[in-house]
Amino acid sequence: MAIKFDFSKAYNLNELEKYYGQGEENLEKVLNKNSEGSDFLGWVELPKNYPEEELNKIKKAAEDIRKKANYLVVIGIGGSYLGTKAVENSLKPYFEADDEFKLIYAGHHLSSTYLNELVKFLKDKEYCINVISKSGTTTEPAIAFRILQRELEEKYGEDAKNRIYVTTDREKGALKKLSLQEGYETFVVPDDIGGRFSVISPVGLLPLAAKGVDIDKLLDGFKKGQELFTVVNGKENPAIKYAIIRYLLHSEDNKDIEILVNYEPSLTYISAWWKQLFGESEGKDGKGIFPASVDFTTDLHSMGQLIQEGKRNIFETVIEVENPMEDIEIPFDEQNLDGLNYIAGKTLDYVNKKATEGTRTAHVKGEVPNISIVLDRIDEENLGKLLYFFEISVSISGYLLGVNPFNQPGVEEYKTQMFKLLGKPGFN
Repeated sequence: MAIKFDFSKAYNLNELEKYYGQGEENLEKVLNKNSEGSDFLGWVELPKNYPEEELNKIKKAAEDIRKKANYLVVIGIGGSYLGTKAVENSLKPYFEADDEFKLIYAGHHLSSTYLNELVKFLKDKEYCINVISKSGTTTEPAIAFRILQRELEEKYGEDAKNRIYVTTDREKGALKKLSLQEGYETFVVPDDIGGRFSVISPVGLLPLAAKGVDIDKLLDGFKKGQELFTVVNGKENPAIKYAIIRYLLHSEDNKDIEILVNYEPSLTYISAWWKQLFGESEGKDGKGIFPASVDFTTDLHSMGQLIQEGKRNIFETVIEVENPMEDIEIPFDEQNLDGLNYIAGKTLDYVNKKATEGTRTAHVKGEVPNISIVLDRIDEENLGKLLYFFEISVSISGYLLGVNPFNQPGVEEYKTQMFKLLGKPGFN
């Protein structure tokens, strides 16, 4: 299947039998859209039903952007950029050529230094903007867009409107109103897809297509994920097993923290996307497993001690890659001052895999259960499968915890307090 799962070092699989029925029932709630949050399940069947007309519109706009510009500034926060960044970062080279078309992200924090430096950087660059916000009034992207829109208009004059692409609500909101006034090309944030599930929509597909990602292959991965992970059979469906094992580790073994691990730095933003997906979906009503992440082997030299011997309230889910994009052989050295001749002639990926295997053995021995997800390679199709796997799993898992996995009421409280301090009208 090009994506494999090993749950044997996390839980006794023989003990899962009595829980399969509950997992299957929760998956059916998702598929039949008959439980809490059912209004936000448009992503479930979208892979096999993606509108051809919209896909063609995305591809045409992406082609236009690449003709006009060397940079696309993606303005958005949370689900409006994390899925895009996760896929882009996984696929692009670590060291890109200077003339390579690039995505730049803005509106995902409130750093004045970052935005000011970005404004200066773009002064002599050819660029377009893709602003992504359902309401158009979310503070971070709204501020970034107000500033960068002004800069774009000063640089390009009347032509600025042809360099702004808006992804927003179909009918209402500040950005929709502005787009109609100014004539910006618009794409729709679907009403029935929440931000953290929205990478398979214009939210993610437009900037990824502009970057040069093969979005057809990405969608194929989502389609295959839909085939694999919507099977209502606990024995056969890894998404059901993953959700149940997480629940049991949490409820029976007091594992309150799940760490997503990778051994390939390009997957760092997969972890960032995953943390929003699980944190925002499960963390409510005083419940939830805290999602954390590490990059190994790097973080073995900082977090390894705590994971090995700290409080026994954690488990790990490890993403492994069978075939790296590239590999390199370790040379023989006559002096051998570094003592590495015992692995001379081996490849670096061989060493990385032995580090993975050794770390798993040590952590399991240290009472840290380990779940393993193995991709045969990092490509668009496998990423689509992986993202869909996590999306289905968190849906089942949220229902197991007894929460609505598709809302996020708690994110409004910090905004209320911030607006009071800023003196926003209506927040006295």
